[in-house]
Amino acid sequence: MPDMPVQPRVLVTGAGTINPLGSTVKETWEALLDGRSGIAELTQDWAEQLPVKIAGQVTADLSEHLGTREMKRMDRCGQLALVAAREAWTQAGTPDVDPERFAVVIGSAYGGLGSTLEQDRALGRSGPRKVSPHTLTRLMVNGPAAWVSIDLGARGGARTPVSACASGAEAIVQAAEMIRSGAADVVIAGGVDASVNDLVISGFSQIRALSTRTGDPQRASRPFDGGRDGFVLAEGAAVVVLESEAHARARGAAVLGAVAGGAVTSDANDIVAADPAMQRRVMQKALDSAGMQPADIGFIHAHATSTPVGDRLEGQAINAVFGADVPVTSNKGHTGHLLGGAGSLAAVVVLEALRTGQVPGTLNVEEQDPDVDLNVITEGTHRLPPGFAPAGLVNAFGFGGHSVALVITGA
Repeated sequence: MPDMPVQPRVLVTGAGTINPLGSTVKETWEALLDGRSGIAELTQDWAEQLPVKIAGQVTADLSEHLGTREMKRMDRCGQLALVAAREAWTQAGTPDVDPERFAVVIGSAYGGLGSTLEQDRALGRSGPRKVSPHTLTRLMVNGPAAWVSIDLGARGGARTPVSACASGAEAIVQAAEMIRSGAADVVIAGGVDASVNDLVISGFSQIRALSTRTGDPQRASRPFDGGRDGFVLAEGAAVVVLESEAHARARGAAVLGAVAGGAVTSDANDIVAADPAMQRRVMQKALDSAGMQPADIGFIHAHATSTPVGDRLEGQAINAVFGADVPVTSNKGHTGHLLGGAGSLAAVVVLEALRTGQVPGTLNVEEQDPDVDLNVITEGTHRLPPGFAPAGLVNAFGFGGHSVALVITGA
């Protein structure tokens, strides 16, 4: 059998995030290691009548990061994406790249839904003349990718995967494929959502997807815990800068890690219910694309949103591919569920774990679900073995039967 052709390496040279834990990668990482939560009570007037009044919100003042004109023209979704992208681009050293070889791929589940609701209310309350002239460009799901491409001068394409909660991870897969195929030298990739609003909370509440725990909001999101009762909605963005190895080495870039492989599948089964067979399949395909075996993976960042059914099915899928011993974690106990930004934030967490040799524990696992036969890191941190060539796997799943898995290696 002939040898498989060697795939060009896709390196990570920058990372950025803004989420309920912090407005930088450093702040987020420190909060994860400290076991802090970014989930809190909603204090807005519109939340008073909601059945669920907790969420993970970005508390940073975005006006400290963006100009008045940018704040006015962009939906919050675009604002968050731009803040994260600028951090990642700065860490990458603002590469000197041919604009037509530089692309952006930023996914989102709901895009500028907040602006849609805001302007629809203005229309109903005061008539068409009170609708903002920026309405259409603010509500576009492709807005975040477009704004980042405008800001940084990327002319090699601005793509927007819309695959629900798998959007950010799928963006990274697409970006890596662009580099491997020779279509681009540098791609900024990730995901974002800013959908903490009454409509989305009400919609998820109607299908009983959200946690209804009262009392301490910081203990409501409980991935893999036996008492979990739903996820906690959150907002945020996370992006990475991907480069071809040749481009990164030529400019002497500091390397954070590599996207060694990735895969995307669709269940073709149900608009909401996940198919664990396809979850197993996407993980295996990601391993195959990286030329790895299950034993090569040092830990897994699970999708694990804290829903009773979803965590159990994912646990079964992970066990079927990797067995029960591989360490597993999820950051959603800390952050809540960033929807389209969830998978890309997980990728940033994995990069930091590989860099430091520490895998943060899963918050709020007081008694692991007996139906989840996994080695869940439940407190503190897991130390990766010395001398191990580290690799981590990221899962991201979304309504519509979207499944994505990423294999990430250290520098």
